[in-house]
Amino acid sequence: MSKETKVEETEKKPTPKMKTSDKKTGPASQTIYIGKKNTISYVLVAVTILNKSDKCVIQARGRQISKAVDVAEITRRKFLADMVEVTDVIIGSEDIQSDEEGIPPKTVSTIEINLEKAQ
Repeated sequence: MSKETKVEETEKKPTPKMKTSDKKTGPASQTIYIGKKNTISYVLVAVTILNKSDKCVIQARGRQISKAVDVAEITRRKFLADMVEVTDVIIGSEDIQSDEEGIPPKTVSTIEINLEKAQ
């Protein structure tokens, strides 16, 4: 009986809501957030997005910025040569607050790379 109770409890948990749009960059489905996966995984996602739509946004911060640049360049030069161009690169920084008291906020660099199909 205890196993059935545990199954019922897990089924009642709400699923997290997915973000459907982003005011700054458009639909969230066209935005790639760079993390810890392999570079080629993000390249394949970018190619898929650009095959379905005209625009793709690659976003990263901190140590992942170099991977974001790699993703954009591999997509542009190897997979979709002469079909995609970088239209905009936005760099900035964010202040990240610590959970603990007394620790000052950290400043983290950010990048946003906009890719569009060439006309």
